[in-house]
Amino acid sequence: MARLVFDLDGTLIDSAPDVRGIANGILAALEARPLSLPETRRFMGEGVPTFVDRMIASRELDPCLKPRMLTEFMKHYDTAVELTRVYPGVPEILASLSTEGHRLGLCTNKPERPARAVLRHLDLDGAFDAIVGGDTLNCRKPDPAPLHSTFDRLGDAGPQIYIGDSETDAETALRADVPFLLYTNGYRKGGGGLTCRAAFSDFAELPALVARLS
Repeated sequence: MARLVFDLDGTLIDSAPDVRGIANGILAALEARPLSLPETRRFMGEGVPTFVDRMIASRELDPCLKPRMLTEFMKHYDTAVELTRVYPGVPEILASLSTEGHRLGLCTNKPERPARAVLRHLDLDGAFDAIVGGDTLNCRKPDPAPLHSTFDRLGDAGPQIYIGDSETDAETALRADVPFLLYTNGYRKGGGGLTCRAAFSDFAELPALVARLS
């Protein structure tokens, strides 16, 4: 059986509406133009500090505001769950993969506490044997260390497979030398050019892809 590690935002869940709500509250207080949903999705994937950097650059704000904006963002992140939705088929497929004996992990650039909060809200917190967030270690994806750490926490037996949706995930898998499966309906910024073993748009396709690589 395999060790399967998933990204979170854009792979298992669409959290962009909640993230946008936090961002636009911060921007409103600064009398800056709100983010659109497509902008929010483009800015996501590399952690909160990078997201805030992109907010600042896109609205030509003073970079000195970053610490204040980060603090305000994190103040609301744990409870920003009401608009987040699980992608179709995710709970059923996670349960099926676990029943088949695969060990499941989560490696996300979302800080660990908000990640666990949204998993609890969506009743997915029991699906994973290991969770590594963007602040669990002192680095974030695409550094391969968080992905390696997640696999290590799943034990030392079984093939390793990483499932994600973005350029950041593809680069992480490449640097970690781990097979990568691409979910195409997430937050990918471009239309192609990603290195992956296979791509899928429906989670019902995932068990067959895992079986092929295991």
